[in-house]
Amino acid sequence: MRRRLPALAAVTTAFVLLLAGCSGEGGDGADGTVRLSFQSLAWQKESVDANKQLVREWNAAHPNVQVDYVQGSWDNVHDQLLTSFEGGEAPDIIHDASDDLADFAYGGYLADLRTLLPDRLTEDIPQASWDTTTFGDGVYGVPFLQEPKVLIANKKILESSGIRIPTPEKPWSWPEFRQITEELTEKGTYGVAWPLKEPVSVTLNLGLSAGGQLFHRGADGKVTIRSGKGDRVMPGTVRDQVNSDRSAARSALGMGGSDTLPGFFGGKYAMVPLGFSYRQQVVEQAPEGFEWTVLPTPAGSGGLAQGVSPQTLSVAEESPHKKEAARFIDFLLRPPNMVRLARGDWMLPTGTEALADPALHTEENGWATGTALARSLRPAPAQSVRGYPEWKDKVATPALQEYYSGAIDTEELRKRLVDDGNRVLARYQR
Repeated sequence: MRRRLPALAAVTTAFVLLLAGCSGEGGDGADGTVRLSFQSLAWQKESVDANKQLVREWNAAHPNVQVDYVQGSWDNVHDQLLTSFEGGEAPDIIHDASDDLADFAYGGYLADLRTLLPDRLTEDIPQASWDTTTFGDGVYGVPFLQEPKVLIANKKILESSGIRIPTPEKPWSWPEFRQITEELTEKGTYGVAWPLKEPVSVTLNLGLSAGGQLFHRGADGKVTIRSGKGDRVMPGTVRDQVNSDRSAARSALGMGGSDTLPGFFGGKYAMVPLGFSYRQQVVEQAPEGFEWTVLPTPAGSGGLAQGVSPQTLSVAEESPHKKEAARFIDFLLRPPNMVRLARGDWMLPTGTEALADPALHTEENGWATGTALARSLRPAPAQSVRGYPEWKDKVATPALQEYYSGAIDTEELRKRLVDDGNRVLARYQR
């Protein structure tokens, strides 16, 4: 669901499609109607339907400001947006994720929203969420959906083992989690499967629970990478589960989240750490009679804290209709509408009023567990770090993949993440 660099042909195709859906020069109609283009990255059917229905409702109530829905894709959004910005054909309203905004914000492509948004919206969303879209002195996106990591577990395996079932009030510690995965491992079943095809964000975000931070900003505003004790708890646990305990499936290290589901349904894995939205795939794909539950991820010195990069809505700096675009965003994110979007994406809303909606506190499909984690969500550690994409791709991803597989030790991992990483960041902070 997150973006990755596409081939040039894919970027070009996406750009052509975007141009077909967007109106140039602000999209004003001959009759004076303001036309706005809204590029959505919704991809699950329920989410696409919810977004399109809200656009229809807006258009019916605002005949003088019409919104054109444009379908984008998480697979290539960064390069596609960069191409559209540089070509002067960016959509007015942009759906993205907070960890993708830094370069666009610092590059002058996104509008500062501080004077455009109503107090109702700014006061409803907690400051911790706004911090994810604040770059320098400006706010360049409205964070509206967030996705904690949870443990999706085979209920029958857990109950038959007699282990203590964790709750958000009494979660497992990281050492307890390691011990329990050993207890759950038996012939034909691993205690856990860690899908770590893209290991960096998972490592950083879950590392916060043990006090890890890795990225540290000094008084001069510059960021350096330092590895402390807390940064080693989560990755060390996973490495031990895979290589020492044999309680985590080695084959899962190269998988994406969806790849683990067949094995999970077949009883090969007792638990899988996945994003909250994967519950929809479990509901749709699980065989009849399969019983599952949602558990909180392990806690450490930082409690249940974990990093998130919320989905965001931004306004293009080049848009001639910024005020109208901000009005549409305000409509889209009214509490009842935010609930509709959250349920459509199987995620959590950032808005306080929306998060309190009873529909998000039911035990069915683990909604209540996820909602209870909302207060522990923090901005992802590398949220506003310039040079993070290069560090992630060229340094951290290969280093963590080798570490989790057992090919390198903890000191070599530290050396590569920190020493090599700081050389990368230095080029962006001269």
